[in-house]
Amino acid sequence: MVRTSLEILIQEKSIEIPFEIGLIDLVEIGEIAKSFGVARGLPIAVEVRLGDWIIYHASLPGSTAENQWWIDRKARVVLLKHHSTLYERVSAEERGVDWHEENNLLDETHAIHGGGLPLITKDQGFVGVLLISGLPQVDDHLLGVEVLTEYLARKGERL
Repeated sequence: MVRTSLEILIQEKSIEIPFEIGLIDLVEIGEIAKSFGVARGLPIAVEVRLGDWIIYHASLPGSTAENQWWIDRKARVVLLKHHSTLYERVSAEERGVDWHEENNLLDETHAIHGGGLPLITKDQGFVGVLLISGLPQVDDHLLGVEVLTEYLARKGERL
């Protein structure tokens, strides 16, 4: 369980992808998330984006159209900041600032709720976003971390 923005930054670094990724990799990341959700009966929606381009989307039983609203809002934060939505939330809380006011953005368009994770590679830098919606925000975030950890393990990477 993460408690501080520094811990989340360390966690983000630990799931950085040490090689270039393409469309097949992004689909695989989405499939891992979907398979975890199906196996656990989670009411989630999953999306993987390459920039603004939606490469993968799955809505599992129990998810609703509202999950897309959350996904879009989380995506905007990660695309803007290149950090996880949970990091942005915890960092703002630690600094005692209103994130939306600080960034001159609205909550209606940008959600700093866990479940949006940056896809960063060593060679390409920031390439996209893994998005999960449907669970409590910390659980959305932790599932995303678990998905990326599994993806890296399948590629022979050790964390």
